[in-house]
Amino acid sequence: MENTQPSVVDNQAERRFELHADGEMSILTYRISGDRIRLIHTEVPRDQRGRGYADILARAALDRAASDHLRVVPLCPFVRGYLERHPEYDALVVPDAAR
Repeated sequence: MENTQPSVVDNQAERRFELHADGEMSILTYRISGDRIRLIHTEVPRDQRGRGYADILARAALDRAASDHLRVVPLCPFVRGYLERHPEYDALVVPDAAR
């Protein structure tokens, strides 16, 4: 059986994006208030790092922000780095000071 790209679930009850693969879960936690989504923390299990899972989570969160017309406050260092590499999302981002 071929290994397919894992999908991301937006678990709104837990306020996190979840990526399930090989019996483990990677997450990107967030908080929404008003028209802002604060991307707080990305966590990938140690033995699953290097597979691009954090990138997949960041992209899912940013795509949700775009589709829901939310402004992004990137508190997570990984997400900030992802945004530097993906300027196509620049229009979504507001500085943390703009609470």
